[in-house]
Amino acid sequence: MISKTMQDALNDQINAELFSWYLYLSMAAQFETMNWKGMAKWMRIQAGEEMKHATKIYDFLFDRNGQVKLAALKGPKTSWASPLEAFSEALEHERMITSRIHALVEKAMKEKDFASLAFLQWFVAEQVEEENSATYVVDRLKLIKDSPGGLGYFDHELGKRGE
Repeated sequence: MISKTMQDALNDQINAELFSWYLYLSMAAQFETMNWKGMAKWMRIQAGEEMKHATKIYDFLFDRNGQVKLAALKGPKTSWASPLEAFSEALEHERMITSRIHALVEKAMKEKDFASLAFLQWFVAEQVEEENSATYVVDRLKLIKDSPGGLGYFDHELGKRGE
């Protein structure tokens, strides 16, 4: 059985993961509108990963005889001045999610909740990958700046992202 404090914290994380899904879907929508199909695909895949993260926590709570309590999602931002601005925000968002995961790990350690601690290790490793992926895109966009050819080529490359 999971403690109420850990259950509540994991429910909050479900909400954070669902907001991530919502945010990345909003970014994908703007990229679609701007005809950046590769960037839109990258963000839609990212959004899908966030939904999987939320579902993973959802299932874990039931595995531990916990209760899932879904909360309302805050509306995400809907417009960014450039691809660099959007991906920079995505990177900062992933860093915030990493800090949330670390806080969950600390809570599980404090409560000696070894099942949650083991479960959360997957998310610790996943956040390394998430931050690395977003950093790669941000670094490339900084190099490209406003070069139409560079942006076009990089958009094509981002469109090759597999699910």
